[in-house]
Amino acid sequence: MEVSESAQPLNNADKLIDCVETFIFDCDGVLWKGEKLIDGVPETLDMLRAKGKRLVFVTNNSTKSRKQYEEKFEALGLHVTEEEIFASSFSAAAYLKSIYFPKDKKVYVIGEEGILKEIELAGFQCLGGPADGGKKIELKPGFVMEHDENVWFFSLGVIVHHFEIFHDWACNKKSTLSMLCSSTSVP
Repeated sequence: MEVSESAQPLNNADKLIDCVETFIFDCDGVLWKGEKLIDGVPETLDMLRAKGKRLVFVTNNSTKSRKQYEEKFEALGLHVTEEEIFASSFSAAAYLKSIYFPKDKKVYVIGEEGILKEIELAGFQCLGGPADGGKKIELKPGFVMEHDENVWFFSLGVIVHHFEIFHDWACNKKSTLSMLCSSTSVP
């Protein structure tokens, strides 16, 4: 297959659309920018649905749960179901289920509400999240950070604060502690 040096216009979009069963869209920068829908998106999605195509929406932004993304789609005038949305927050919860993470152990969430909600919806006990986001510590001689001994897994979303970094360190004394990073974005 020969690769052209510059982008070429798509001359037969119908042929391409007809041979593809599922279309996967990123959200930020593809469907919307911030809170503004990108021109042509509603018409494109409607056309694809009318042709019986499956639509999937993905994002590496873990600040929202799938339910919160569904609400954002609705606010922008797009009908999208929660089942069509795959956010990294949901992926983190799905991963915990896939490894049969024990329900009696706790997950310390470093991130926003979205990842916390998805992990809770999957049936896991969570600590941290936005509640710990603004916490500050003052390191002094003899400082000992209190932590829950039943935390066995860390799930990292987007935003990391100093308190959470030290909380990680304090709990990381357990050799069996695991960590999952659902997004490597830096604010």
